[in-house]
Amino acid sequence: MIYLNNQEINKLEHLYKINLINSCAGYKSANLIATKSATGNTNVAIFSSVIHLGSEPPLLGFILRPTSAPRNTYDNIMETGFFTINHIHNNILKDAHHTSAKYKKDISEFDVTNLETDYKNSFYAPFVKDCPIQLALKYIEAYDIKANNTKLVIGEIQGLYIKDELLHNDGFINLSEGQIATINGLNGYAIPQLKERFNYQRPIK
Repeated sequence: MIYLNNQEINKLEHLYKINLINSCAGYKSANLIATKSATGNTNVAIFSSVIHLGSEPPLLGFILRPTSAPRNTYDNIMETGFFTINHIHNNILKDAHHTSAKYKKDISEFDVTNLETDYKNSFYAPFVKDCPIQLALKYIEAYDIKANNTKLVIGEIQGLYIKDELLHNDGFINLSEGQIATINGLNGYAIPQLKERFNYQRPIK
């Protein structure tokens, strides 16, 4: 096996290093976070850091890069308190990836891609049309991560929309049936297939 120690990693060429470190953690979630500013400007951006934080209350979080540079998603959430998380699927990979480009606040990624807004039940922030899973969230709190000046942003699920055929009788959502993507590194996309589900495990007596 190839071995790199910490000193060797730190000396790597920048792009090689970020590809390496973004890949070594394994497959990541692929989501579009959509927001709308207080003045009505929409924004949608790809995130690979959405994580489950708890089910009661239902909390999700995501990692935001340092706010020393403009972060339209974060600014809109701070202004309004609302955002949506939308699962990326096979048919929108290219447009979803393009939302990683840095546009000014007054330019909406919805206007420069084929992605479309989708408003539901008077929720303030838009959803991304045709995504198999769409979540409405209310901002709860954020934590500064001092090690690299990022933030963990936490939201509580206010509403959950699931394509009918993905939801099983026991509450399990079969992501593979929705051709929902995962991210490998910075720019690699895969459509996983469910292989097996196991029963809840208890100690062997």
